[in-house]
Amino acid sequence: MTLLSTAQHLARDTRSDPRSHMMLIMAAVSIAAGAVALVAYLLWPTWVARPAGGPDRLPVSVGATLFNVPTSAIRRKIQRHSGPQERVDLNFLFPSLDAPEAPKHVSADTIEDKAQPIDRIFVSISAHHDALAPDMRLRTIYPRYLDQAATPINDGLTLRAFRDGSPYANEDLFVATTPTFHARCTRDGLTPGMCLTERRVDGADLTFRFPRSWLSQWRDVAVAMDRLTAQMRGARG
Repeated sequence: MTLLSTAQHLARDTRSDPRSHMMLIMAAVSIAAGAVALVAYLLWPTWVARPAGGPDRLPVSVGATLFNVPTSAIRRKIQRHSGPQERVDLNFLFPSLDAPEAPKHVSADTIEDKAQPIDRIFVSISAHHDALAPDMRLRTIYPRYLDQAATPINDGLTLRAFRDGSPYANEDLFVATTPTFHARCTRDGLTPGMCLTERRVDGADLTFRFPRSWLSQWRDVAVAMDRLTAQMRGARG
């Protein structure tokens, strides 16, 4: 009713004063613009559009064994899908065990001359197809190629070197009993030594790789491997 009265009033003024014709047009435009602004304000969505992305975790089956793995931890794009797979390769930051961010582009202008320290633990999950279990290899295969001498290292960790000429030449075996821990490590040379340790979970073998220098905190590494195994086996969704 207010808008109708205003229009009628302006119409009367227009007949008496021709200049009011322009005022009438301007008033109508202002009223229409205000109405449009009010409707737009009331109908404007309150949600914020976000780019679509994949799930945080993926259920994968390796060796008929279910694992829930962080999507961003998977190292190879071709493996970033749910369902049965023969092998999945992952990496996690240490000691946080968070999935790393996507790697940045490196060019000749940005790369540094010195090698960057490895700050992550690598995990491969693969179907074992009834191959010899890691604990059996530790008890029955490795002792055939080890030197007899055992050297205490630190905090309950013991070193035994593999003999020269053996399949594991230039490697050492590190073993502890409390907690149970073992790792086969290459020796430092032109490149820093790396360690691997394996464990079996139903139809899959988990292979963990980390720098040999981390053996100074081997208990933390052992806990990290236990945590990662539990998270990938226990997380759902």
